[in-house]
Amino acid sequence: MNRQPAVLQRSDWATDERLWRGRFEGRELGTGVTVLFFASEKMGAGPVLHVHPYDEVFIVRVGRALFTLGSETVTAEAGQILLCPAHVPHKFANLGPGLLETTDIHLSDRLIQTDLPDPQA
Repeated sequence: MNRQPAVLQRSDWATDERLWRGRFEGRELGTGVTVLFFASEKMGAGPVLHVHPYDEVFIVRVGRALFTLGSETVTAEAGQILLCPAHVPHKFANLGPGLLETTDIHLSDRLIQTDLPDPQA
């Protein structure tokens, strides 16, 4: 496949006018990477416990978060990068105070997610 360069506008992926929140799937661009942008000012905000059939890389851009990666918990802050291997249950939550921003790179051309019951909830 001979792909051409592409440019996405904010309106193509963003779900919030102010915060970096939204996603694009690689299949829309003909590539094998899907990117999610998470942002919240609410303490405790974050995705539910879930798994993917592919690896995921988290880039903490702003703030602090408590990550659960399998049986490990990690307090991560701006500038840190975490890897969650395929099939490992994971989640994160904004520790605050203030804004948490992450860029979550899914090594797949589409988002495939299975939500799980959370024994910590």
